[in-house]
Amino acid sequence: MSNPAFTISCFKMASKKVLIVYAHQSSGSFNSAAKDAAVEVLTAKGCTVEVSDLYAMKFKATATAEDITGKVKNVDHFCYGEETKLAWEAGKLTADITEEQRKLTEADLVIFQFPMYWFTVPAIMKGWMDRVLTLGFAFTHEKRYSQGIFKDKKAMLSFTTGSQESMFSANGINGDMNVTLWPLQNGILHYCGFQVLAPQIFWAPSHVPSEARGTMLEGWRTRMQGLLGENPLAFTPLDCFDGEKGYQLKPEVHEKHAAKEFGLTVGTHLGKALPPNNQMKAGV
Repeated sequence: MSNPAFTISCFKMASKKVLIVYAHQSSGSFNSAAKDAAVEVLTAKGCTVEVSDLYAMKFKATATAEDITGKVKNVDHFCYGEETKLAWEAGKLTADITEEQRKLTEADLVIFQFPMYWFTVPAIMKGWMDRVLTLGFAFTHEKRYSQGIFKDKKAMLSFTTGSQESMFSANGINGDMNVTLWPLQNGILHYCGFQVLAPQIFWAPSHVPSEARGTMLEGWRTRMQGLLGENPLAFTPLDCFDGEKGYQLKPEVHEKHAAKEFGLTVGTHLGKALPPNNQMKAGV
């Protein structure tokens, strides 16, 4: 019986380590095929690929006091962030969390592979983020965003949608996909310091012919040939904000962009039009 958390190695070259955090219930799904393609291509490129198959692992999605072994500091008013920071420092987080933190510590690249649920990740993957990316381990007040703990690592989202691409446009009923991605890519990945690669979006694979799905997978395989060398998405550096004034954009930075047509990013838009594809393409 195969282990849901497994490692595949290739020793053709100095190995980069890749962690795929995978969330789909079915081995016959398109997401499974995308995950398998990543394992195959990246292994052939000389990477060591580790997969955390969250459903197969029955990964606990809820962030609770049970994530800590032994006594907590404040039983009457349990604060997950503070308590897990203390537990991490003391080596008292549960084994499932520490194992995922080990994988993350070793990884050069993290790929989150999932079907989009309600415009975000499935609950089991959000639970992985809530429980694994603990205060102290993944971020601190001083070490976040461009100065974050994982600033030397890359991460990306690879996911399927149920809606076609036009529905996630600036004029579409679902709204601009760049806006949808901002909380995940800026608020979680970049917040922890990751260099965020452009997402791999598979638009509505369940609504297209098998030939089109095959073309999607081939595009993913082609991209992975140079994935580790890609430039990340652009985010405004932390030092552009004034920490003594509520982390507002510094006046000199604001002034520099005053005459420009677009805002800095999807989130820091300065009341201007959003920069096109800011959360979907590097270099914009």
